[in-house]
Amino acid sequence: MHIHILGICGTFMGGIAAIAKQAGHTVTGCDANVYPPMSTQLEQLGIVLTQGWDPLQLEQAADVYVIGNVVSRGNPLMEAILDRGLPYVSGPQWLAESVLRQKWVLAVAGTHGKTTTTSMLTWILEDAGLNPGFLIGGVPENFGVSARLTDSPFFVIEADEYDTAFFDKRSKFVHYRPRTAILNNLEFDHADIFPNLDAIQTQFHHLVRTVPGQGLLVVNGRDAHLSATLQRGCWTPVEHFGGSDGWQCVEPATDAVDPGQPRMVRFAGHDIAPLRWDILGGHNRMNALAAIAAARHVGVAPELAVDALSRFRNVKRRLEVRGTVRGVTVIDDFAHHPTAISETLAALRERVGGGRILAVLEPRSNTMKQGIWKDDLARSLDDAQAVFCYTRGLGWDAAGALASLGARLTAGDDLAALVQAITVEARDGDTVLVMSNGGFDGIHGQLLAALSA
Repeated sequence: MHIHILGICGTFMGGIAAIAKQAGHTVTGCDANVYPPMSTQLEQLGIVLTQGWDPLQLEQAADVYVIGNVVSRGNPLMEAILDRGLPYVSGPQWLAESVLRQKWVLAVAGTHGKTTTTSMLTWILEDAGLNPGFLIGGVPENFGVSARLTDSPFFVIEADEYDTAFFDKRSKFVHYRPRTAILNNLEFDHADIFPNLDAIQTQFHHLVRTVPGQGLLVVNGRDAHLSATLQRGCWTPVEHFGGSDGWQCVEPATDAVDPGQPRMVRFAGHDIAPLRWDILGGHNRMNALAAIAAARHVGVAPELAVDALSRFRNVKRRLEVRGTVRGVTVIDDFAHHPTAISETLAALRERVGGGRILAVLEPRSNTMKQGIWKDDLARSLDDAQAVFCYTRGLGWDAAGALASLGARLTAGDDLAALVQAITVEARDGDTVLVMSNGGFDGIHGQLLAALSA
């Protein structure tokens, strides 16, 4: 079958393309911007890419058109597909019907930590010899690719709550019908498509409705919003993590905790094994508990899962060191929500101790650009000794919203000036933490070059 994918260069749709190719289909695709690294990955798979939305692409006579949620009405290629009555389907629906129907699906949902937790769970199953298929919204270092199809009965997927397509406004994850589902956390986000938290809770409730009675829900025991969601109805056994019962990661009984000191994984009051790894942050220990619990549901002994995590390598753009120049270390992270920003800074503090952290933030998500979280942003940056905020494209006054940071704040829409200010401020022993859910105009390389000069 010939599949033509519209919006192929996004991480999710690029993963769909890779899986379709591995399944034996002829795959082509297009996007508004065809550029590395995704274009390189797809071309290496033998997938022909087209720049733009020219209706002439229909001359390829594909059997079905798989539509990404970047495509909207008015798109010339989509309009031609509709006018000619050609078959089309969303990416999540194609995946569900063509791949997931025959699989034991393990889905990881939540506002934060989906990519990392999905990667952890996939690695645990891989280390246990289960050879899972997967589709992840990032590139886990243990695999080097974001998606693959195998003959294993198990498939691990990052279950995104964003909408499916212009013709299907349900969240992507309602298509996946998991047998094992992790609900990591739940906060308001995606203000471009959800009017409020209740609307997101409704989508999570719909996900809960799809998990069978013989399945398992692995749920953050600290999250009141998830608890309220389950109160709407739950027909599946639940295991909690991070709360006062269920799965726990017990802190060492010392006043000054060494970041490298292992925490004991405990389930239902019984010690399992110490978690020995170099991944930082309490949020990542929560992610680990969720992955261990989900892996147990498919038969991986918890002590084996804990051991596998000692060999887990993190996901790209999660506290990823991009370089060190003149004693200044530049780190990249995907954090773009106040909770994620706060947790990322806390995790980095474990590594640097009393060292200075220079936080560099691009409020780039739709929710951030609308100023939904502007009143919470300053508090999330409390652990940084200096804060640099890139204000281009914002519809609100960042300098005013962050005024409580005082002299620690530098804000502006001139990237070159911001790079210069960071370079002047940075000194030997500092860590520069760059946070954005986009490319940030290549600021990481610019900083390293400026520091070298």
